[in-house]
Amino acid sequence: MTQLSPGPHDVSHILGDLNASRADREFLAHAEMHLPRLHALFVRLYGQRPDGVERLASVVDLARRSWTERPRALKSLDRERDSTPDWFESERMLGGVCYVDRYAGGLSGIRDAIPYFRELGLTYLHLMPLFESPEGNSDGGYAVSSYRRVNPALGTMDELAALAADLRRAGISLVVDFIFNHTSNEHEWAQKAVAGEAGFEDFYLIYPDREMPDAFERTTREIFPDDHPGSFVQLDDGRWIWATFYHFQWDLNYANPAVFEAMAGEMLFLANQGVEILRMDAVAFIWKQLGTTCESLPEAHLLLQAFNAVLRMAAPGLLFKSEAIVHPDEVITYISPDECQLSYNPLQMALTWEALATRDGRLLQQALERRHALPEGTAWVNYVRSHDDIGWTFADEDAAELGIEGYPHRRFLNDFYVGRSEGTFARGVPFQENPRTGDARVTGTTASLAGIEAGDAGGEDRVILAHALALSTGGIPLLYLGDEVAQLNDYGYADRAEEAGDSRWVHRPFRSAQSDADRTDARTPAGRVFSRLSRLLAVRRSTPELAGNDLVAFDARVRSVVAFLRPGDSGFSVLVVANVDDSAVEIDALTLSGLAPEALDLVAASPVWLGAGVTLGAHDVRWLRVRTR
Repeated sequence: MTQLSPGPHDVSHILGDLNASRADREFLAHAEMHLPRLHALFVRLYGQRPDGVERLASVVDLARRSWTERPRALKSLDRERDSTPDWFESERMLGGVCYVDRYAGGLSGIRDAIPYFRELGLTYLHLMPLFESPEGNSDGGYAVSSYRRVNPALGTMDELAALAADLRRAGISLVVDFIFNHTSNEHEWAQKAVAGEAGFEDFYLIYPDREMPDAFERTTREIFPDDHPGSFVQLDDGRWIWATFYHFQWDLNYANPAVFEAMAGEMLFLANQGVEILRMDAVAFIWKQLGTTCESLPEAHLLLQAFNAVLRMAAPGLLFKSEAIVHPDEVITYISPDECQLSYNPLQMALTWEALATRDGRLLQQALERRHALPEGTAWVNYVRSHDDIGWTFADEDAAELGIEGYPHRRFLNDFYVGRSEGTFARGVPFQENPRTGDARVTGTTASLAGIEAGDAGGEDRVILAHALALSTGGIPLLYLGDEVAQLNDYGYADRAEEAGDSRWVHRPFRSAQSDADRTDARTPAGRVFSRLSRLLAVRRSTPELAGNDLVAFDARVRSVVAFLRPGDSGFSVLVVANVDDSAVEIDALTLSGLAPEALDLVAASPVWLGAGVTLGAHDVRWLRVRTR
């Protein structure tokens, strides 16, 4: 065995072997472009290992074999994406997300729903975890027992590949979760590791006693304290294994390059089934180092970049989407063309809800001004809420500038959204409240959090305002399917044994036939929300200024108004103004005097005279096409 060297020798040797094997010319071109980067990353990650060169060569050969097996239609898509690398930044992009069983029963039901997805204008469909997982509580499928087998209750891998092809023909990219920080305790690798089988004993972090777990836990934090304290759980034989999240989710050991190779193989397999975007789950946790928080370490970024380089060789059209619910300064570090091209925007999501609760838009306005910009070739995925809880991820230092103290403000927001504050409109449910630390998060559907469940007069307007912001700030807007028809919380989760311990199921309701039927009935909340949201979606699709991520903050000089410009190429911009207050406000003519007085309200399709100022009703939002003077 040979250690990796920092020079070009290893790269030349591997490329020589590829030529000798008569590798496909197109793959050789990919390898010549991306292998030097992969080699450099391997040197940094695994340069001291005696099997470094052999493992790198094995990974490259894995990529070669995967490319050889890649279906012709997907290679054609790779070439198309290479010629239009900004395809995901279009104003026509719209994402949807759902659980397969709850929304459609199974993969065949998702296929039957394609006409509805096209009606909405979806170009991106994220199917929540659908792989084989333990019976009962599996953290909503995030405890994966096999990356190559679909949960039999949902369908088969062949059905998933066929669905991917059908979606692709409909102009919809398939997105799935890639849970790569951990597997379930039932995964074949996990069972072999516990048994001490050769080649697998180092796939997970297993210790004979509490010495090392205690040392690590001095600096790591508890994620799911209701499930188990600390970062480790005890095995039946007395040993301890790392489990950041639930006790049945065991963390992989990426310090072992065999784990890297194995997981690269799973990614490539899914890419060849037609998956176009992998949601990289829990990216902040994938590397462990004693004496640190074991979150967002430099090696986590190196691993993502290395996986990216492998995919560029064998499935170059596939994108990574980062899921990093961490400090805003850390979120941005995962986003680049060489790491994760897409990323959730948890800060905008959380601060949209913060603004609606406080009737104060300043913290969200500040974030749009300071923290919205991204590297070229990347995009945000902007969302109102997801399958997960809402955590208040704003930066304390940002809040302090506005006279807001972080800890008590988070406590206020939690209390407000779970109905503990006087006068609240929200009907959320607390998630993972930790009485020792005071940490807590919030769950609930958009309609329930915004006030529709409570019968609040502003509930529907808040739903539209929140979605209008997600639709207009750039990148890919994402709908949690069911929110477009104002579905409410599903409190029946508490009666289902496998869900009762996880309050996030309250906002993962089964698809409502009644709400779907009501979407054409303007007398119902479902009908009114669907009609208004459909109008916003149609306008977005026809507004090129809303493509990309470029955003210029605009000071409306009103505390409750969030405002920004989306510049276009034609000399026009779209001015977005949103009032989070319960009362009407006025943006005066002087504030708008830097704009030509003639404007067009895109949603209402009517002219607006800015020379007289603009009045915004309670929870009102406008998209105004304007020209700067």
